[in-house]
Amino acid sequence: MDLELYDQTTTGATPEQLQLVRDLIALAGKTLQLRDDTEVSVTLMNNPEIQKINEQYRGVDRPTDVISFAMHDDDEADPILLDPELAAEIPLNLGDIMISVDKVAEQAAFLNHSEARELGYLVVHGFLHLNGYDHMKPADEAEMFGLQRQILDAYGLEK
Repeated sequence: MDLELYDQTTTGATPEQLQLVRDLIALAGKTLQLRDDTEVSVTLMNNPEIQKINEQYRGVDRPTDVISFAMHDDDEADPILLDPELAAEIPLNLGDIMISVDKVAEQAAFLNHSEARELGYLVVHGFLHLNGYDHMKPADEAEMFGLQRQILDAYGLEK
């Protein structure tokens, strides 16, 4: 996995938070058996910044915990890359994940678990969305949340 990790928080993310993001993206990529050259970006930010993004792209004028922007839809064929051999040589860019560290702290306190557990949950949740998983239907939710639990448990972030 090729991870671009950005810290846009006002106080700066801790080295432990940054390492957690790196480790979980790598583990999630292995769990899904993604190509080694798969690319993703994660940006850590505060509530005011994620609120602006939430308003602009979702029309919801309040902060949220995580937003994922997938580079490609599952239904979308790339008309430029018709040659499968050429497509295999170009890295797969999944998209971008944005996480509010303010929401990480708020939700961890509310749910009575560690901030590491909450950050890990949001990283994996956003990553799975970029890979086409969703939780709109009960069967899809069971699959996605089961996979989240599997990855978080494997990393040692059991609930």
